[in-house]
Amino acid sequence: MPAFLSLLLLDPRLRSARIKAALLLYAGVLVAGSIPGARAEVGEFAPGVVLHGFTYAFLALLWFLGSTGSGPVRAAKAVLAIALMGAGDELVQSFLPYRNGDVRDWMVDVTAAVLTSTLLAVLLPQDSVRQR
Repeated sequence: MPAFLSLLLLDPRLRSARIKAALLLYAGVLVAGSIPGARAEVGEFAPGVVLHGFTYAFLALLWFLGSTGSGPVRAAKAVLAIALMGAGDELVQSFLPYRNGDVRDWMVDVTAAVLTSTLLAVLLPQDSVRQR
């Protein structure tokens, strides 16, 4: 299993697939968040901070591993992408009568991306971080 996980997360041939997976997951978040009452039902199991934190940390992981360049460059790309995605999510919510866009949610999204990207840039072996 570790070899499969390593292949899935570190193989440079799958970089574009990771970016596409992040975009697909983000689209799913937008659609699911637009369903009336869905957020309230999920909120019974986890508060919004936890949902935003884990969701956008995972998106940052996918974006970081799908990007090219050095660790800090990939981290910057991931944080920028998540900042834009989070802002888009809050913008969509602000147009829905049963949802509210909230800057604090966006800040949680960006914080999750910064923490995730920084950890990945520091902890991943440099040969797996560099562009091949």
